[in-house]
Amino acid sequence: MMLSDNLNTYLLVAVFLLIVGIFGMIQHRSFIGMLLSTELILSGAGLNFMAFNRFLSPNLAVGQIFTMFIMGIAAAEAAIGVSIILAVYRKYKTVDPDEVHDLRG
Repeated sequence: MMLSDNLNTYLLVAVFLLIVGIFGMIQHRSFIGMLLSTELILSGAGLNFMAFNRFLSPNLAVGQIFTMFIMGIAAAEAAIGVSIILAVYRKYKTVDPDEVHDLRG
């Protein structure tokens, strides 16, 4: 039996992506690093859907549809995130969240 024929292997990789994404969200000191960490979290979620689709779903299209929605949300989040980062950089000349004081509520 190959290692990739096991649901637990996919789930461990997805958990690794989730943990690295959360750690990146906490540790990164720039908006761009936080945006990339969010992409890792969404990739882990997509991998979970595809793994459960392959091993447990009677209908093979369900997990793929959910994963396509996640990929669409990730693309929209990246486009909006980059545009916000560019707007913040133009106004404050930095992408460090600690130096952007006017955004605190």
